[in-house]
Amino acid sequence: MRYLVNSREMRQYDSNTIDVRKVPALLLMEQAALAACEEIEKIANKSEPLLIVCGVGNNGGDGLAIGRILFLKGFSVELVLVGDEEKATEQNKKQKEILSAYGITILKEIPANKQYQMVIDAVFGVGLTRNVEGVYKTVIEDMNRVAAYKVAIDIPSGISADNGAILGVAFKADMTITFAFDKVGLHLWPGNTLVGHIIIKEIGITEQSFLENKPEVMTVEDSDLDEMAVRPSHSNKGTFGKLLIIAGSENMAGAAILAGKSAYASGCGLVRILTPETNRMILQTSVPEAILTTYVTGEDNLVIVNDAVAWADVILIGPGIGMSDTSERILKQVLKIATVPIVLDADALNLLAKEVSVLKTPHGKMVVTPHMGEMSRLTGHDIKYLQEKLIEIAKEFANIYDVTCVLKDERTIVSVPNGKSFVNLSGNAGMATAGSGDVLAGMIASFMAQGMPDEKAAPFAVYLHGAAGDNMVKETGKAGLMASDLIEGVRKILGCKER
Repeated sequence: MRYLVNSREMRQYDSNTIDVRKVPALLLMEQAALAACEEIEKIANKSEPLLIVCGVGNNGGDGLAIGRILFLKGFSVELVLVGDEEKATEQNKKQKEILSAYGITILKEIPANKQYQMVIDAVFGVGLTRNVEGVYKTVIEDMNRVAAYKVAIDIPSGISADNGAILGVAFKADMTITFAFDKVGLHLWPGNTLVGHIIIKEIGITEQSFLENKPEVMTVEDSDLDEMAVRPSHSNKGTFGKLLIIAGSENMAGAAILAGKSAYASGCGLVRILTPETNRMILQTSVPEAILTTYVTGEDNLVIVNDAVAWADVILIGPGIGMSDTSERILKQVLKIATVPIVLDADALNLLAKEVSVLKTPHGKMVVTPHMGEMSRLTGHDIKYLQEKLIEIAKEFANIYDVTCVLKDERTIVSVPNGKSFVNLSGNAGMATAGSGDVLAGMIASFMAQGMPDEKAAPFAVYLHGAAGDNMVKETGKAGLMASDLIEGVRKILGCKER
């Protein structure tokens, strides 16, 4: 796993490095400039001019230092400094002084009608919190109009490092060179559409600068999945857990099939599916490995439910169950009697939205997996508001209801109650297809049934789910990717990691 930091954390780690670890601020700026130049030199040539636009803060100081280093290496560089120079930081003033000593000219505005091979944005850094206005808005718009390869230093100016919001206007980069740690806002919509290729460069601010305050957000990486492929040789199907999936409704078996298959594909030992009697034949044909228990819609099925719940190590309820009175009675009974971890998905969440306070009653380990529409019904917030505050909303919901919240969007957020949040960076737009959520729910529940704690099972499953989509889309294309392809993708990835 690796960290994603927000603006407050990055400022603190920068200060800790300077004040506690005693690394001079100007040395850090020089390290940042050298690191950026290393990447710029890989793609720039010395025959065409580069435009570097700097603000009066420390990000602008980085840009001024970059300009000086490139100039001394023989590149044709034009530097523009925007903003009130009286308000410049000390490091920015020092970099300007060094440039002056070298006789390097600093312009006040971007020259009109001039061609550049590259535009380098060093106007604002990760500390920006207000909307971009006035001269800054004009210069960013001018930079965007230049027909050249565009590089952002640390973060494209105008994007919030905390939530990816576009603060009025933002620089549209082809590449972003960010320093020390990856930033949350580089990966959240809509800012993530403007960052281009992200490169993280070491400059001397390390995890030793966290002191007692580690970042609140992490992301799962491919190497984290290695532990999932280890299965003891002396084992049986019971070793890998018993999962009860309560899914499907009258003549609607697809969600139950996908959840059951994905649970098996991700390693569960025994899967029992509780579904209406009308789904018996198709489930026995489609998932013959599953234990099948059926009930008749409209009848008193609580004895059947009680028996199935008593059998399980983990319960997944909700995929495709619909909004009928029977489904609501089953859900209430499960919540009342279950003593094992529960994953609440899809229609279970829509039913709970009628009385979400039920989640405040004492319960064991629980995971909820809402997409944006379901989260809107659960919280009463509109989707636009949710998308602006993905991490905050997921964290708040997790803490209020003591559940691990998997808030599904382009970048799915997993928040553990009173713990870490995870931003998922795997996956693609082809996964916006019917049944994808059923596959994910089956995976989360499967990992939990195998003994993985929910705070790890949820982010690991979300990452693997996205990685499976990234793997399979190479064969199907985005338009042709189906939920069943994701199951095959999961099987392939885990198979490759076995040892």
